[in-house]
Amino acid sequence: MSALQSLPITEMLQRGSIHEVDVLRLKSAFHHDSAITADEAEALFALNETCQSQHSTWDGFYVEALTDYVVAQVLPEGYLTADEANRFFKRIASEGLVERKTDLDLLINVLTKSRWSPVSLSCAALNQVKHAVTTGSGPLRAAYPGESGTIRESEVELVRRILYAFGGDGAVPITQAEADVLFEINEQLCEPQANAAWMDLFVKALTNVAMACSGQAVPTREESLRRDPWLMEATGELSQLALLSAMVSSSLKGVRSGYREQSSEERALMRLEMQRIEIITNEEIVAADAAWLCGRIGRRGRLTASEAALVAYLSQESRKIHPELQATVQRLAEAA
Repeated sequence: MSALQSLPITEMLQRGSIHEVDVLRLKSAFHHDSAITADEAEALFALNETCQSQHSTWDGFYVEALTDYVVAQVLPEGYLTADEANRFFKRIASEGLVERKTDLDLLINVLTKSRWSPVSLSCAALNQVKHAVTTGSGPLRAAYPGESGTIRESEVELVRRILYAFGGDGAVPITQAEADVLFEINEQLCEPQANAAWMDLFVKALTNVAMACSGQAVPTREESLRRDPWLMEATGELSQLALLSAMVSSSLKGVRSGYREQSSEERALMRLEMQRIEIITNEEIVAADAAWLCGRIGRRGRLTASEAALVAYLSQESRKIHPELQATVQRLAEAA
């Protein structure tokens, strides 16, 4: 992308704006020579954070150009190592928080387009949703600031997309690090407000964790976390009891068939797959275990609505789950 050097980058930075003609010139330079150097990538980062006035076409160019640089041009091609992911995230985030919507879109696109990336980068993305839920601020809440303790359906779908991205095209169970952030998001939601989409995703994700640490073979994340059609028409007017009942009896029926007893060969292959990802990303993947999950459900001394739905579902599947989980689920179900 050497043609970028001939563009008036300094002028754009000084005037603090990116016009449509600027984006057209940048696109032309990019298509002329799609190889971006580290200095040129830094120029794009600087333009995005310095120029407060940006033409609407800038967002798409910025996200695609830098995704191509981070994923396809920084070695190893198609993958992100822990060091590269950390370097990238520090460049777009201040103290762990992404401040601009363009950078959040870039982060999600990098996760989606990379073949494998460190689980720490996925958790960093999940933490952006947690920040929005906890504080009601950030790029996700720019249009409706101040609504803390709630999660919008668009944010639920963003969580789903992040979880899909790390899972790739294999049957990779939800990791302990990811599950921990899901619990933290769930704990920040105001009770007794119910969000059908969030409860559905939370229960399915934690069911994936419970089954994986109970020796069950898990389906792909796309299958185990998919949203069911009935939720498209679910409203916030459902009572907690009616919502929980509807979920357990309807939405979660589709989960059962995806889990089955794992053979010794399948366990060995899964361990090898995890090791392969760890070698590529140079970051350890910590799989959740039954003891951790037992201590995590209802950690604050009471069950949230989503945790109650999880316990209700696992009670039905008790014969499939780890004995330690069986005892915990039975105790929590009786106390509920």
